[in-house]
Amino acid sequence: VLVGVLVGVRKIKVVPEGKFAGLVEWGYDAVRRNMGEGAIGHGYKKHIPFIATMFFFILISNVIGLIPGAKTPTGTLSVTFALALLSFLYFNFYGIKAKGGWGYIKSIAPSGLPKPMVPIIWFFEFFSLVIRLLTLAVRLYGNMLAGHMVLAVFSLATTIFLQTAIFQMDIVAGLPAIAWFFLLFFMYALETLVAFLQAYVFTILSSSYIGMAIHPH
Repeated sequence: VLVGVLVGVRKIKVVPEGKFAGLVEWGYDAVRRNMGEGAIGHGYKKHIPFIATMFFFILISNVIGLIPGAKTPTGTLSVTFALALLSFLYFNFYGIKAKGGWGYIKSIAPSGLPKPMVPIIWFFEFFSLVIRLLTLAVRLYGNMLAGHMVLAVFSLATTIFLQTAIFQMDIVAGLPAIAWFFLLFFMYALETLVAFLQAYVFTILSSSYIGMAIHPH
């Protein structure tokens, strides 16, 4: 991530020169506008370094998994849990910083509730707040692991039928390998989309949590 960004911005200009520099700027601008300004709102600029780093780290980790023979880091629960923990600590820290310790605790329950309902709603909202740590980690891990398991199964099926056709010198026996290969190709294209989508989902959720933590609701 560090090398990619440094190479992309080594010659910063108003109009980027080169496809890679333009791609890096486009990605950063998308993070700034859609995930920063759009999800966080007022005061979003100081959070852009964090969410941009998360987005590019997850994206590149996901793309690494698309290399044949490589394993995606985000297909490991320890990695996704570490990312989720960073996000969880980050938005809670800035929520406490913005509202104060007791103010942040009180803000977990929405304002304007009838007093008898406040403890009940606060408990459910607090549970929802804590469970974000788990949902962020498991969502990313589950999607990346499942997709790569499907790719592995399709690759194995293609290889088995192809080897059978070669050993038996039978073209008909190799026909299923063609079908499995097209399924593998389709799933690979789908996983390429998922690699971008899951990086976006994780980052936009983190941005939304930051916005909810620092702004009154």
